[in-house]
Amino acid sequence: MNTIFRKSMLSVAGLAFAGGVFAGPIAAHANPVDAKPAAVALQTAKPQGDQSHITLNDEQTTNVKAIIAATKKAGLPERAAVISIATSLQESKLENLGHLGDVNDHDSLGLFQQRPSSGWGTPEQITDPAYSTTAFLKGLKQVDGWQDMPLTQAAQTVQVSAYPDAYAQWEQQATDLVGQHWNS
Repeated sequence: MNTIFRKSMLSVAGLAFAGGVFAGPIAAHANPVDAKPAAVALQTAKPQGDQSHITLNDEQTTNVKAIIAATKKAGLPERAAVISIATSLQESKLENLGHLGDVNDHDSLGLFQQRPSSGWGTPEQITDPAYSTTAFLKGLKQVDGWQDMPLTQAAQTVQVSAYPDAYAQWEQQATDLVGQHWNS
């Protein structure tokens, strides 16, 4: 490491430490009654790339609510529901798809286009929104650091899609849907 870079890094670290030493005592005497609670952040960052949006019908809205319910039942935060809904928007437009013949990707089914031949479950299980969401969330929980990853990276790690960046376009709508339905 060169000397100039090392000195710069030490200066930054020193400023950060000094700021903490001086701000710490001030913050300790702040009136907690005046403090405002921090807003819960559904997005870790600005959504990546251009965003898509579709108008949902009653079936799609019911599927959003099923994904949120399964996420809550799994004890996972809103961010997991955002990732799940964005994934389903990309895979099926939130429609619980059965076998589509030649239009289908192999034997993919349901909201997440999961495949029985890849071990996601039986066709009956995969087309059950609660089961398919729980299966997706089980995969998500196995991804180290999923909470802090860009949405598309977290979704792709679970789904292993031929179009790994496609999930990003649904982040804003998924975030809006979770915000709208999480507490309803």
